[in-house]
Amino acid sequence: MRGKWLLCLIIPLAACGRNENDPTPPRVDSAPVIPQLGSTLVVPVSVPLAELEGELNRATPQTLWSIDQREDKCVPAQRITACAIKRKDGSCRIGIKKLKVTPDLSCRIVGQVTRGRIALGGSGADLTISLPVRATVSAKDVGGIIKRETATGAADVHAVAKLSMTSAWRPTATVRIAYDWTNPPGVTILGKRITFVSKADAKLAGVVAGLERSLPQQLAKVQARDKVAAAWRQGFATLLLNRDNPPVWMRITPQRLGVQGYRVQGRNLSLTVAAEALAETFVGIRPDAPKPTPLPPASAAIGGHGLRFNIPVLADYGELEPVVERALAKRAARGITLPKLGPVDVTFGNVTIYATKGGRLAVGVPVRAKLQSGYLGERRGQVWLTGLPFNDPDSEVIRVDDLKIATRSDSQAVDLLAALFTDPDTVGAIQAALTENFAKDYDHVLTAARGALAQRQQGDFQLAATITQVHHGRIAVTGRGLFLAVEARGNASILYRPHR
Repeated sequence: MRGKWLLCLIIPLAACGRNENDPTPPRVDSAPVIPQLGSTLVVPVSVPLAELEGELNRATPQTLWSIDQREDKCVPAQRITACAIKRKDGSCRIGIKKLKVTPDLSCRIVGQVTRGRIALGGSGADLTISLPVRATVSAKDVGGIIKRETATGAADVHAVAKLSMTSAWRPTATVRIAYDWTNPPGVTILGKRITFVSKADAKLAGVVAGLERSLPQQLAKVQARDKVAAAWRQGFATLLLNRDNPPVWMRITPQRLGVQGYRVQGRNLSLTVAAEALAETFVGIRPDAPKPTPLPPASAAIGGHGLRFNIPVLADYGELEPVVERALAKRAARGITLPKLGPVDVTFGNVTIYATKGGRLAVGVPVRAKLQSGYLGERRGQVWLTGLPFNDPDSEVIRVDDLKIATRSDSQAVDLLAALFTDPDTVGAIQAALTENFAKDYDHVLTAARGALAQRQQGDFQLAATITQVHHGRIAVTGRGLFLAVEARGNASILYRPHR
């Protein structure tokens, strides 16, 4: 009667959740699914203003313009008013007439305007150009009377240039010019003041056109396009984010370039370009390096969402197995007493853990069990449990819920092993052992990734990135381990840092 009662109690438990012939859960060998994320890499290519100044000064003549022209009325005729008959009050009554007392005096105006050193400065989108100007102008052969009168003048020319880039990577400039004559050029001849500002002003208009032509030409000489093209090639990179546990690589493949414009920063002129790139993460096997493509046309500015990529945190099942083994050994050492059956001597073997269908974990435990009463004798078998790992978003603590049991033993009559694994203390020990805090692995992978992205020098270019925030969702059961996809966000740039 006792055996029949045990049979009725235990066999339904043993049959719960297992295949009638073989309760071993099927193994799933799926790989982690890691999404590809779009990223933006900022590519600032800087040119020292001193280098651009040098090119402008070499390209711009010292003499901006010369004047050599004949003026018929260099000194206009001087006239006086004559009166034939005056009134008593002194006013003129008859014969008002203007009499020429000196003729128009012709002359030859000869001179030139020279420049000092061109200086560049500015801030933000404005590139300022300072140009000191000195004018020397002479009036020669004035009416055959005066051989020469010479005047000098000085002006400060200021220009503000707005630089841009065409889709073909050709720089352009729009220049707005202004100037102040600190000493207007002029002479006094026969009591008449003659200024030459209008003569000089007419020539200053040509400076604007010259600067608008010259600036892009000089920018082209410093090879901004070549530097952008080289930075574009360096953007195709494969970076080792984590060396082991697990080894992780990130592959960056630029897609297109958007010009954000020129900016003056200190003593540098920077052309800032944003590269839209694809960031892929690989676990275990290093991916093939991406093949660089030719420099694409410059497009409109790309919206900056920064660097985004996934860092996989992977817990190998081999690391969980000994944890469960130790928990079961401690449970056995405390002694196990089953309701209705009494004390049981139990030995747990080596635990096996792997992924099974339905996003669940399979946990296999070899067991030897014997009632201390001697009834039934020793029973041996393999107990299989399955559970569903779960975590809250942005939490590194993983727990296993919904444990289900299946057994395989050498007894068809009484399944003592099933009773062991419905014991609340035993189930609780297994659940506690399977509760995993990913914080240590999480910090390890993030620290390694931050170090790998901090800087990578390749030729004259340095890929630098910082991680500013991380988020993750729910745990996933994969054939390679418990997988937590951590999305990292930050800033990334490809800096031109030539070796000296």
